[in-house]
Amino acid sequence: MTKKREFETEAIRQQIPRSGFSEHTSAMYVTSSFVFDDAEDMRASFAEEKEKNIYSRFSNPNNTEFVDKIVAMEGAESGYAFASGMAAIFSTFGALLSSGDHILSARSVFGSTHSLFTKFFPKWGIETSYFNINEAESLESLIRPNTKIIYAETPTNPGLEIIDLEYLGKIAKKNGILLVIDNCFATPYLQQPIKFGADLVVHSATKLIDGQGRVLGGVTVGKTDLIREIYLFSRNTGPSLSPFNSWILSKSLETLSVRVDRHCENALALAEFLEGHEKVSKVRYPFLKSHPQYDIAVKQMKKGGNIVAFEVKGGLQGGQDFLNRIQMCSLSANLGDTRTIVTHPATSTHSKLSAEERQIVGITDGLIRVSTGLENISDIVEDLSQALNY
Repeated sequence: MTKKREFETEAIRQQIPRSGFSEHTSAMYVTSSFVFDDAEDMRASFAEEKEKNIYSRFSNPNNTEFVDKIVAMEGAESGYAFASGMAAIFSTFGALLSSGDHILSARSVFGSTHSLFTKFFPKWGIETSYFNINEAESLESLIRPNTKIIYAETPTNPGLEIIDLEYLGKIAKKNGILLVIDNCFATPYLQQPIKFGADLVVHSATKLIDGQGRVLGGVTVGKTDLIREIYLFSRNTGPSLSPFNSWILSKSLETLSVRVDRHCENALALAEFLEGHEKVSKVRYPFLKSHPQYDIAVKQMKKGGNIVAFEVKGGLQGGQDFLNRIQMCSLSANLGDTRTIVTHPATSTHSKLSAEERQIVGITDGLIRVSTGLENISDIVEDLSQALNY
């Protein structure tokens, strides 16, 4: 019996066939369409009697390679790639939901996802209600007859709360509901939600999967029958990922494990430094033993990820003053870059939430989110230290 390839090997050695020029790395197929041998070849291809690329909005060799790698890493059956993470989230819900359906979501979700749930989906008769992560035991009582999807991010953005995936998987299966998990913060290297019962896993590939702040991308993987519906929806609505971005992201996956190992090492060291600082009132990092869901984190994650959240004393002014004193690190809304990025969620990524909504999910005025990069940890600590020591 042939040994199953390990995670790192799948990321490097799973490639589309060579083009005929004996290239070592995959060729880039920057083309909008593909040609057919004859009339019958064209007819059979459109009838889906044979697997063949027709049009890059439908499929492309570079997209196929990227998706196949994520599918293997997540332990999924199939997948589809999108132009951004939000395109993946919108298309996944758009393909699987109808007017009158209900989403049960964890309250802590990305700001744009919250906007989908509260501003846009209601126009089409799709309802959303929220459950609190710290009261997950009440989740089952919130399920309605029309509940079609349970949705969650873990770790959450930006508060780094951890949801017990095994518990969610059991509840979803018991009630015949789809479980969709945003695995962006963990990546498939640190966590595979399908092992715990998820039906679909969504990623913003813009983040750690790219890892260098170069391109946008998204991907959804999971069960074949569900991905088929998502593919048909996306084939007609057009949120597909460009072949160039797919090529970039596929190459990025070859170094994912090495990069994320270093990210996690730096993030843990930064969290430990911040935990003892007099100007910091609270630190959140999944692999700190002080984290309230530490036991769950170590059960379902390999390491703690690259994001550190902490609260600067002084509220809104304290948070803004801290950002203004940063010298080396970048002030940006992105994350998962080689460069360390500092963000103030209350005035940026989650500013569209009301003050009450932010308070409910733990986004205080002084909360800072750090996407720990790959610089030497001593330089990262030095920059944050001088910004705190005013």
